[in-house]
Amino acid sequence: MKVLVTGSAGFIAGYLVEDLLGAGYDVVGIDNFSKYGETRRDHDSHPRYQFVRGDAKDIDLVKKLLADCDHFIAGAAIIGGISLFHELAYDLLAENERITAAAFDAAIWAFREKKLKKITVMSSSMVFESADVFPTAEGEQRRCAPPQSTYGFQKLATEYFAQGAREQYGLPYTIVRPFNCIGVGESRAAIEREVMSGNIRLAMSHVVPDLVQKVIKGQDPLHILGNGNQVRHYTYGGDLARGIRMTLESEAATNEDFNLSTDEGTTVLELAEMIWTKIRPGVPFRYTSDAAYPYDVQRRVPSTTKAREILGFTARVPLSDALDRIIPWVRHQVELGAI
Repeated sequence: MKVLVTGSAGFIAGYLVEDLLGAGYDVVGIDNFSKYGETRRDHDSHPRYQFVRGDAKDIDLVKKLLADCDHFIAGAAIIGGISLFHELAYDLLAENERITAAAFDAAIWAFREKKLKKITVMSSSMVFESADVFPTAEGEQRRCAPPQSTYGFQKLATEYFAQGAREQYGLPYTIVRPFNCIGVGESRAAIEREVMSGNIRLAMSHVVPDLVQKVIKGQDPLHILGNGNQVRHYTYGGDLARGIRMTLESEAATNEDFNLSTDEGTTVLELAEMIWTKIRPGVPFRYTSDAAYPYDVQRRVPSTTKAREILGFTARVPLSDALDRIIPWVRHQVELGAI
């Protein structure tokens, strides 16, 4: 089986490509390195991996790469931390729509003219930005108010692209919604401007690596966004990659959508104290609250029942274990001056 992954140099895609190769797939990746700049992955030299440097909006190129592929995971998008939702509000909508339309144009062609079996759409938990039912099950995105951020709204639009392509052209799809991916490999993003958090300058705006590097750099008290009561389900990238692959391998996943997440909910304050304790054991935890961003959703709590019952998917890596992998990596990146 051969799979095309757009946005293959991205954070989640790094785990995904590795997982697919480990499961015996042939993988083609395309990325233009617009987020992190040029990166290297351990799997780049894998004999069953072909990387193409290119733009996912280039429909002819995507068609060419899809010509002998069985599956298409449309992962390319402008994506970043919460600061990006405000800094690039228009570009997140306009550019991601162009990327999405190109992906579906190529997928429709490959399905009708070649051997493509389906497209897997990388949506986001942000489609539930305005949800008020918790845990939030698949389908609630059609019942609750639309997302307030342009990023969340555009991710919801990708799901309607899937609906439209299925209704008009018969293109099979699966929609996956990763929840708060954490892991190693998330570097300083070239597209995000630096912001100050207390005495620390950041350019990532992702809560786990940001908190880790602030504690490593000795910030005391630790600065957190808002009151720290925001609830998230921090899901390890390796778990998410496995869940995405399972949707490729399940006939029952065809024309369905899945929340992919851990069942473990954690407040930002609990996360901050856990990180502090791992890095500075024996030092009393102290924090102060900075003003929150407008799109800082207070509760993002998924229902994972559908993924468990249909796919047999459950997240395996607890948050504490994930942090034990992430903290040494971030420490090394800080030493290198890479983040």
